[in-house]
Amino acid sequence: MALLITDECINCDVCEPECPNDAISQGDTIYEIDPNKCTECVGHYDTPQCVEVCPVDCIPKDPAHVENNAQLQAKYEKLMAAKR
Repeated sequence: MALLITDECINCDVCEPECPNDAISQGDTIYEIDPNKCTECVGHYDTPQCVEVCPVDCIPKDPAHVENNAQLQAKYEKLMAAKR
């Protein structure tokens, strides 16, 4: 399942540089997560790094993009292959 940033985001800028997949970017009013790039850090870390650093707990799982660990791993592998 990809993650999403809610409107509780305070634009503190700490999540964007933590994302190993470059899935986080500044949106019109708050940061946004590209569900096509978000693997919840599967393949990189044991826990989502953006969630770890968020001071306001505004990064839940996105119910519109439900994925299991195998799907997240496959997405990670596809993203890494595209970087080569």
